[in-house]
Amino acid sequence: MASKKAAQESLTLSSVLDLNEASVLHGKLTELRGRNLKIDASQVERLGAQCVQIIVAAARAWQADKKAFVVEKSSDAFEKTLQLIGLDPNQLTAKEN
Repeated sequence: MASKKAAQESLTLSSVLDLNEASVLHGKLTELRGRNLKIDASQVERLGAQCVQIIVAAARAWQADKKAFVVEKSSDAFEKTLQLIGLDPNQLTAKEN
């Protein structure tokens, strides 16, 4: 029997990811758990620490689930905020096993 590759889901992040958006982001990621996921962060203008924590936790959860979690496109603001916090954007990638 041929194995079916899991479908890839996409999530476009909001332009402002602050404390108010944290629970919304968490809910969206919770709904998508268990599926391969591509994140589009190209529209992010502001990224708060709470949302960074949620994204990092999601990347780790996807890695534990052996599912793909890839930030495919990211804005300068997204990347600069990660750098200020001390994170390498490559740390937000989990490969499907």
